[in-house]
Amino acid sequence: MKGVSDVSRPTSQNSVEFKVYGKQALFTDVLTKSGGERCTYMIPTYEALKGVLHSIYWKPTIIWYVDSVRVMNPISTYRRGVRPIKFSGGNDLAYYTYLEDVCYHVKAHFEWNMNRPELEGDRNFQKHLAIAKRMIERGGRRDIFLGTRECQGYVEPCGFDSGKGAYDDVPEIPYSLMYHGITYADEAVLDEDKGMMTVRFWQPVMKNGVIDFIPPEECTIKRHIRKMNIKPFGEDKNNFSAVDDLLGGDVNELGE
Repeated sequence: MKGVSDVSRPTSQNSVEFKVYGKQALFTDVLTKSGGERCTYMIPTYEALKGVLHSIYWKPTIIWYVDSVRVMNPISTYRRGVRPIKFSGGNDLAYYTYLEDVCYHVKAHFEWNMNRPELEGDRNFQKHLAIAKRMIERGGRRDIFLGTRECQGYVEPCGFDSGKGAYDDVPEIPYSLMYHGITYADEAVLDEDKGMMTVRFWQPVMKNGVIDFIPPEECTIKRHIRKMNIKPFGEDKNNFSAVDDLLGGDVNELGE
């Protein structure tokens, strides 16, 4: 099949590099998520950056993998009073701790979703990569958020190693246990995770300003939350269009 290739590892045929930045970010520490005083992690989570990639371009045929993130600006936080809506109704007063003036260089690649054999005909890596790069140039297909809705982000093409980062000369900064992300049933690789929703944790280390993420299936600290079915996609279900039906990734062709 033309355009179909083995994309089980990052190559020039399935990789993208871009810059994502914003005035503030809130990558919520899970220990503070259920309370009123939310506090951010000092670095972005794998899941947050994957969410940025989904806002840039996503189809159920592919799975995005975040390979590395480079911290460009000094890590700085500030607190702000907010009035979140209470579950019981009305508003409450709380303080959220945000990251301030953030900028990251991201390197990522996509692989075929082998849990969806019915979409094998949509595995055209050249088309997917061309559209993804086009959407990066245009700032993404959907709004970009840095952790939460109130933290607007922006993306643009950028070489991962370009520019001077704030921590390029810092040999190593270890971090404690952090949230890595969630493995949904349709993206599970390991047999033990299939048919389940799984939350993952890990202990990142930043070396010379760069954090290299381990793949989701290599996270050994995890927990199965609940059983989960795979949502079906297909042209016969009126919820899917093959990438070959798109002429070149123009906004109108992508259903914008």
